[in-house]
Amino acid sequence: MVRNWREIPQLAVPIAPSLTGGDGVLADLPPGSRPVARLRYVDAEDLFISWVWEHQRSSPRMTMVERSAVAPVLEELARALPTPVPGESGMDALRRALTDGVLLDREREQQLTDALAAALIPAWLSRELTALRDAGIRPHLRIQLSPSTAQVPWELLSTAGEERGIDLADVSVLLPATLRNDPGRSVSSWRASAPVAAVLDPVVPGFSATSELGSVLGPVTAGSPLAELVGRLQPRLRPAGPAQVRRSDIGRTALAEAVIGAGRLIYVGHVTASTHALDARMHLSDAADAPGTTPLVGAHRPYTAAEIALGAPGLPPLRAPNRVALIACDSGSDLRFAEPAGLVAAFVHRGAEYVTATRWTLPTESGLRLLAPRLGDRAEGMLAEAVVAVNAAHEAVDPVAALSAWQRAQRSRWSSTGDPRYSPILWAAFATTWAPQPPSL
Repeated sequence: MVRNWREIPQLAVPIAPSLTGGDGVLADLPPGSRPVARLRYVDAEDLFISWVWEHQRSSPRMTMVERSAVAPVLEELARALPTPVPGESGMDALRRALTDGVLLDREREQQLTDALAAALIPAWLSRELTALRDAGIRPHLRIQLSPSTAQVPWELLSTAGEERGIDLADVSVLLPATLRNDPGRSVSSWRASAPVAAVLDPVVPGFSATSELGSVLGPVTAGSPLAELVGRLQPRLRPAGPAQVRRSDIGRTALAEAVIGAGRLIYVGHVTASTHALDARMHLSDAADAPGTTPLVGAHRPYTAAEIALGAPGLPPLRAPNRVALIACDSGSDLRFAEPAGLVAAFVHRGAEYVTATRWTLPTESGLRLLAPRLGDRAEGMLAEAVVAVNAAHEAVDPVAALSAWQRAQRSRWSSTGDPRYSPILWAAFATTWAPQPPSL
């Protein structure tokens, strides 16, 4: 039986009385500075939540939520997402989440996120965020979720009336300290004018455009936002080649060459998860003869997080650019595992400072058209808009703030109109991990 942490002397951290109210977060905040907090969720028999503001490091906060209070709403969230639950196929999950999905209905989505907020946001933290908002200050929350909470869209949670988390703070993913502060880790440099390595909807050998590992973006017409994006990036794009989206010549070797000297990587394609994080797989245009040890899928060899981070026979580890965008299903699933060493951690380990990835399965436009009755042909451009937004965020000085600004705009449209085109099923899936250069020891 787990005791209340306040009854365990070793865990009882004294807190100054002046800090226990919401306004206490303003104490000792240097004028003009931006407050940053590290917020952690830890699974045990119950759920432990702790946070500390960087300007008040001597006063960490901590609380505990009984598992019985949080488990039902987390199960409800899992049923609302398009990621398969045990016993479901991928298509079954998409049909459940899109045909009459909670995240496509404004009222039911609000009820779900209200319940998540009540279970997962301590009242004390809510008061602090409200105090900062009233003072005209937008903090940065670096959040390390636990396996049971890894898919929670913190940006959606309500903390003050109709406002959501994304309205009150910029949010990024916090990887465990052992990963982000590895003394052997060296962060790649960043130049806004540097080349851009791009793998956009790669052709996977042995899979037709309409198959399970087929085209993600579908036909890209001239003058469309995606075509215009490729045109703008063309002078900086790597690998060199035709100005087109879907290519069949970018495998792991071509990618390793493309990221040399690049400032960032944008990948739009397929990612599949496995039973452990290191086996999370990117699907490039690698045939069966590609170097590596990952078992073949038909005529294709996937590229795993382990191979990116550690290499394999005939395959050196990848050197990641400063910024990496993985616009693919469940590409940010690291924190669902006890050992969170998936694709995000692999790229961070190999030099990335910012990695944007997704918490759950990302519906394609064809899937939205087919399975979401309220959208139909109006689904056209939804995924493309997200690709353009993530690309723009990675061109910005602060990718976390830039992505948060886009998500706030989408949230505002969703809340004011209820139009499923602005449903959080797409935009709330994205989260950015920030892992700056480890401190010198």
